[in-house]
Amino acid sequence: MKLRYIVSMKNYWLLAIGCWLLALVTGCAGADQAVKKGDKFYALGEYYDAANQYKKAYSQTPPKQRALRGKRALKMAECYRRINYTQKAIAAYNNAVRYKQEDSLTHLYLGQQLMKNGSYKEAAKAFQTFLDSAGNYAFTDSRDYVQLARRGLRSAQQAPAWKQEGSAYTVKRENFFNSRRAEYSPMLAGEENNQLFFTSTRNQAKGDELSGITGTKNGDIFMSQKDDKGKWQRPEVIDSELNSEFDEGACSFTPDGRTMYLTVCKTDPEYPRYAVIATSNRSDAAWSKTTELKLTHDTLSAYAHPAISPDGEWLYFTSNMPGGMGGYDIWRVRLTTSGLAGVENLGAPINTPGDELFPTFRPNGDLYFSSDGHEGMGGLDIYIAKPAENHDNISENSQLYELEHPGYPLNSQGDDFGMTFEGLKNQGFFSSNRGDGKGWDHIYSFYNPEIIQTVTGWVYEQDGYELPAGQVYMVGNDGTNLKLSVKGDGSFTQQIKPGVDYVFLGTCKGFLNHQEQLRVEPSTESEDYVLQFPLANIMAPVLIDNIFYDFDKATLRPESKTALDDLVKLLNENPNITIELSAHTDYKGSAEYNKRLSQRRAESVVNYLIENGIAADRLTPVGYGKENPKKIRRKVAEKYPFLKENDVLTEEFIKTLEDEEQQEECNQLNRRTEFKVLRTTYGLFPKK
Repeated sequence: MKLRYIVSMKNYWLLAIGCWLLALVTGCAGADQAVKKGDKFYALGEYYDAANQYKKAYSQTPPKQRALRGKRALKMAECYRRINYTQKAIAAYNNAVRYKQEDSLTHLYLGQQLMKNGSYKEAAKAFQTFLDSAGNYAFTDSRDYVQLARRGLRSAQQAPAWKQEGSAYTVKRENFFNSRRAEYSPMLAGEENNQLFFTSTRNQAKGDELSGITGTKNGDIFMSQKDDKGKWQRPEVIDSELNSEFDEGACSFTPDGRTMYLTVCKTDPEYPRYAVIATSNRSDAAWSKTTELKLTHDTLSAYAHPAISPDGEWLYFTSNMPGGMGGYDIWRVRLTTSGLAGVENLGAPINTPGDELFPTFRPNGDLYFSSDGHEGMGGLDIYIAKPAENHDNISENSQLYELEHPGYPLNSQGDDFGMTFEGLKNQGFFSSNRGDGKGWDHIYSFYNPEIIQTVTGWVYEQDGYELPAGQVYMVGNDGTNLKLSVKGDGSFTQQIKPGVDYVFLGTCKGFLNHQEQLRVEPSTESEDYVLQFPLANIMAPVLIDNIFYDFDKATLRPESKTALDDLVKLLNENPNITIELSAHTDYKGSAEYNKRLSQRRAESVVNYLIENGIAADRLTPVGYGKENPKKIRRKVAEKYPFLKENDVLTEEFIKTLEDEEQQEECNQLNRRTEFKVLRTTYGLFPKK
């Protein structure tokens, strides 16, 4: 019995050992296969899928194979770092260090991940370890990595104080726009900033497949709009050809709001994914299918995060193309009527050996961007690039910018990026992954109660409607020289400085110029100053409102002075025009008498203009009497409901009106003084 027991136990252990050896061989083969799959995913940039394969291989690697486990932990860490799985990246890097398989950059990357986790003391140790051992490695661009580590060390030492110091910013997570996935790069649009566009990987995004990069659906552009009461409505995916089964996101708009620039990242199962910048045009309320924008002939670099400058003349973007300062840099290219012209790197102090991403503009011209290469609180921090006032300290190879770090809580230990502003106020929205364990981004609002002085102007046709094609030139005695585009309602808003003398010139093709001047003094409150730019149409008669004569005479009454002085100003602002100055009467009285009276009245106005410095040969007085009854324009028809656009106020038409008050209103409209432009070349050529 005992012998049988011993024999049985022997067979049991032989069988167990055989099974263990088989499992070991099978496990090793499975781990190797997982690593091969992971390497393929990694080469394609599909870091989420690669991390899952490396994790599988790591778990199947026996603890005694310390070196192999360390190598696979390092592969895992690299993937987690790239997809913002900060906690997992830290654990994986620590395992690589524990198994003594760290490479030349492990402690640098570990320090950066610890910064994103808010573990500043541990981050400082990691950066110091990297700096202490940097001389032992012969890696490429060692000076760049050392520079990043030194900045990281200073950041780790200063970040706790920055957080305690705080700033004037108030930050709030806006859960109304957020989901259980990622939302980022909000962008306000619309005449009243009543539309919010942003990118999201939520379940409502198009397509069914999950991204191998993030493990979520590919991003689509969503939009929320305010209702009539100013309340934001539930975000909806833009239901047009704009979105596809690929990644779309990080959009920006031209000043007129009709063209969208965005990032598109298409999937190819055989090649790495490269982001490109594309455009979409708005027709009515729908956005068109995207068209790729060819910035260079380089097809192996990424182009992303487009931002249009406030004047619409420059496209700023992010790229890792050759010629930069390391990692991703911010570049720009001029937008012209004939295409793109001259790609250039912004250089220092904006770009660093790290990554500079997500450029955007505040309407006052300040450039905002995010970087992990400058001193900050961890991850991507937001920085402000303002035109440098002291050029003496700027090197020849640098753009004229001075950088500002807006501090906590706008910046945090996480990634903070993608600013958008509600007009010129220092408030709006941005995105951050602070406090999210999976590293997903969400939308936050921000507010800073800074005091700003602004001017709002309205460009419109004199006695007519807004001119969205208008432009305003703004010149200040502090060196300001700007060209301002107007919105669809003919308005513009621009920040101004107290104590500066400004001149604004409103222009539009087919119209005369109009000039306004402004100077404001310092104030303890934010104020907005309003200017009007009524432009006279070159092709149509222009009413000179508020011209009054004594009854049945040609004598100008004193209250006409304001309107006539405005006309003098207009003629001085447009020195190359000649005008016909015409006076008109109603149908009452004889035609001959009305014509003589209107001629004398036109001459009275011309004499006033000559007395105030306008050359006589620029002025032609004509009295039409009742020969040219007024033709009603749309805006006048809105004021008088009994009239329609294109009605002509002839004697016959007026007498068809049964209401005597309406008849008198028509007679008043006919009794008018107008001018029309005859020439626009006065003084440009020799009289001969």
